[in-house]
Amino acid sequence: MPSLLFCGPKMAACGIVISIWGVIMLAMLGIFFSAKSAVLIEDVPFTEEDITKDQNPPQNIYSLYNQVGINCFIAAAVYVAVGAVSLCQVRLNKRQEYMVT
Repeated sequence: MPSLLFCGPKMAACGIVISIWGVIMLAMLGIFFSAKSAVLIEDVPFTEEDITKDQNPPQNIYSLYNQVGINCFIAAAVYVAVGAVSLCQVRLNKRQEYMVT
């Protein structure tokens, strides 16, 4: 029977730790971008034309803030999936230790 085990116990544990950190960090960034934090203005991808040629510049910048916040939440969801795979790998490695071959 083929095994779904594709990484060792240390790599799986490292994946869990990195996933937890990524979820926390990206969720907080998503919250701060959704709250339109002024400190994060440098990370919002707007151009000079977005400010000068638009009739309502703040609304355009706010929509860019929301888009970046949504992107952060999507990346946090990807980290949750990677953490779930890493957790499955840890459990498969534990089961492998108890199996007699």
